[in-house]
Amino acid sequence: MNELIKIGLITDAPQQTGKKRNPARPDRFLEQFLGRYVTYLPVCPEVESGLVDIDQWFRLTGEPDSPRLVGARTGADCTDRLLDWSSQRVRELEGEELCGFIFRRNSPSGGMTRVPVYPADGGRALKQGVGFFSREFMTHFPRIPVEEDGRLHDMGLRENFIERIFTLKRWRKTVASGRTMGNLVDYHTRQKLLILAHSPKHYSLMGKLVAEGKAQPPDVLYQEYETLLMEAMRQSATVQKHANVLLHLLGYFKQQLAADEKQEMLEIIDRYRAGFVPLIVPVTLVNHYVRKYRQPYLQLQTYLRPHPVALKLRNHV
Repeated sequence: MNELIKIGLITDAPQQTGKKRNPARPDRFLEQFLGRYVTYLPVCPEVESGLVDIDQWFRLTGEPDSPRLVGARTGADCTDRLLDWSSQRVRELEGEELCGFIFRRNSPSGGMTRVPVYPADGGRALKQGVGFFSREFMTHFPRIPVEEDGRLHDMGLRENFIERIFTLKRWRKTVASGRTMGNLVDYHTRQKLLILAHSPKHYSLMGKLVAEGKAQPPDVLYQEYETLLMEAMRQSATVQKHANVLLHLLGYFKQQLAADEKQEMLEIIDRYRAGFVPLIVPVTLVNHYVRKYRQPYLQLQTYLRPHPVALKLRNHV
């Protein structure tokens, strides 16, 4: 997949330096590694909505489930202004074909989770808020993968988010080629084991949906499939789930593997399950067997190559 994936990115309102403003930049991983495969669409709620002309710093105040946006210096309540802008901005983003969005930690406008909310009486802040723009975006685009920049330092969350954006990009390409049963069956066949690694429940539901797909109008079928697909990919692909998929993969070589090859594979899966080797080790061995024995079904499986190897997402234990 050579076409760059477009994802949105919250940028901080730049700090004022004289009459110039220095724009915030993505962190090293987002810029130097993921940036090879994606193009970022920067969104700065404070600048785009004109809030920086009112104050330089804002915070959420009041109740966590219904906070207000208040300027720290001026005390101005800018809640309605940001809400109106957010509603308009997400409608503008409908035409951008975004496959993901990265929010900004602790941002009262662009934070995804645990944004500080300060009680009106001046007590201790509660980390229970959600940024106004982030909430509007997630409500408007419930199937687009989202994550927060700080959470992307967690390798498990990072891999999950990146798998989701590549999955959605592949799905969008399938949809663009035509909402036919043939295209859906082909896509699902290639994604089966990746879905299984994330959610056996959705694997079953989606298999049934595709098998009975001719009973539904194509638009309805494709929308329901996309919903289940992105729900499945949000689930964590745990060590145990990966181990189960690896054993499933091994079953495709029953007629080809020699006894010592099968034993080697079983031992490596056990080492992966015990945390002694990262996922890339058994996956590399499976890919070796796929090439050696020219296993046609597994050659199609996205699970073995869900994202670029250069991102090194499967190199951690």
